[in-house]
Amino acid sequence: MGQPPRRARQLGIIVGGLPTGPLNAITDVADVLVGQCTIDDGADLHTGVTAVVPRLAAGALPAAVSVGNGYGKLVGSTQVDELGVLESPIVLTATLSVFRAADALLGYLMERDPAGVSFNPLVGETNDGYLCDIRRRPVTERHVRDAVASASAGLPAEGCVGAGTGTTALGFKAGIGTSSRRVDVDGAARTVGALVQSNFGGTLTVLGTPMPAAELVAGGAGEEPPGNSCMIIVAIDAPLDARQLGRLARRAVFAMSRVGAAYQHGSGDYAIAFSTGPRPRPVPDALLDPLFAAVGDSVEEALLNSLFMAVTTTGLRGRVRHAVPHQQVLRRLAAAGRLHPA
Repeated sequence: MGQPPRRARQLGIIVGGLPTGPLNAITDVADVLVGQCTIDDGADLHTGVTAVVPRLAAGALPAAVSVGNGYGKLVGSTQVDELGVLESPIVLTATLSVFRAADALLGYLMERDPAGVSFNPLVGETNDGYLCDIRRRPVTERHVRDAVASASAGLPAEGCVGAGTGTTALGFKAGIGTSSRRVDVDGAARTVGALVQSNFGGTLTVLGTPMPAAELVAGGAGEEPPGNSCMIIVAIDAPLDARQLGRLARRAVFAMSRVGAAYQHGSGDYAIAFSTGPRPRPVPDALLDPLFAAVGDSVEEALLNSLFMAVTTTGLRGRVRHAVPHQQVLRRLAAAGRLHPA
């Protein structure tokens, strides 16, 4: 029987010294919900939809996009860049399903605002074609609407679920991961939350300790899947403007290096950051350092959760991607003196 999925902290792997929110998830940020829909036939289809659904009380929220490498299809990103606002839920899915997902999200937005004449659905993707028959484009309007409709403030499922059902990263099975941090900024307690869809190459690194898949997996890691990418979503309840959120988003992409990302040619690495906070005045730039630290730590832990919560998966043409072997990771961390005491 395979190992049970466990979050990094359940294994004693503690990233940084900042406290987490109650759920250690992006949903610790007030007014941020997450919903998911999974497509898994146990054979050739391993994919789905993950939706981050902020409550858009005023119709839009300050937002920014950072492009680490633009080898991807992030629908709606240029308008977010131009206007600095988010006007829709953020949907994540598979590369060749992103256009159907965008159309489905457009239909949802039009129903919500019958008088509107222009809408900007924001839909990102990674390529899960190593384990899934991506050309079948199995994601439908119903899957997108189910993900959005099911969004809740609870702890999002992680690993092989939603848009992470068929993804791989750093030589292992990966998926969806999330984490959060609490910090004091300008005299107020603030929460930063991150959610990731991991699907990128490199050598897994945990707390600075390399964990090569070729050494941890019996028979080696196998071939490197094409189309490696990563989508990162950062939510914050501090009053930041779009320019400041762009600074946070860039640091979210930087955080991929902490877990061993190779930032390869074919890796479409994007971060989307948005604020749900009140906007009487932005936080002064000189006080952003705690938020930068919170973004780095929450994204790093979300990436680790996306791997540690995934399970070994057999997919298209019998291809296999193994879960990260927890006990081997813990032995290496203990030998390196990096394991947090139980």
